[in-house]
Amino acid sequence: MADIKRSGEISRKTKETDIFVKVDIDGKGKADIDTGVGFFDHMLTALSVHSGISMTIKVKGDLQVDCHHTIEDTGIALGQALGQALGAKSGIVRYGTAYIPMDESLAMASLDLSNRPFLVFNCPFTNQSCGGYDLCMTEEFFRAFAFNSGMTLHINLLYGTNDHHKCEAVYKAVAHALKTAVKENTDGSTLSTKGVL
Repeated sequence: MADIKRSGEISRKTKETDIFVKVDIDGKGKADIDTGVGFFDHMLTALSVHSGISMTIKVKGDLQVDCHHTIEDTGIALGQALGQALGAKSGIVRYGTAYIPMDESLAMASLDLSNRPFLVFNCPFTNQSCGGYDLCMTEEFFRAFAFNSGMTLHINLLYGTNDHHKCEAVYKAVAHALKTAVKENTDGSTLSTKGVL
């Protein structure tokens, strides 16, 4: 599989957002992110760098309303681009789990690139926002990302007090779980008793 380019590219334009996303699974985590929401850019950069998946994400959204459409629609486009890059999801490890500490906070993510999208999200935040990023949008982003990439995703925030640390631990935990799951397996087979996902 080494000669197969594992990349995806999505352009998505609605009345609320105009989004371009490009991912390269083997791109060594180079991030070029601009969503108009500084804290979200920070989280997506962490997702890219820590997963090892290079991401170009350019978003123009209706931030005069709030950050909701920008963040959710980015999750949709990023999920679609990842799904495109993985194709039939054959020849990969498929599963990944990671525990990531961020100072006083600890988050766990476990995922399955299964073509059976699902999200379990247990992450309580204390405050409404970090900068211009509404913390309630963390769940909406990961739901859109999981459902549009064909991923079963479980995220649990075990504990923490600082919301910046808690949210960053969540994104990094997903990144490290994803880094494991997208690795090529030894024989290029589909890891399923069915023979296909």
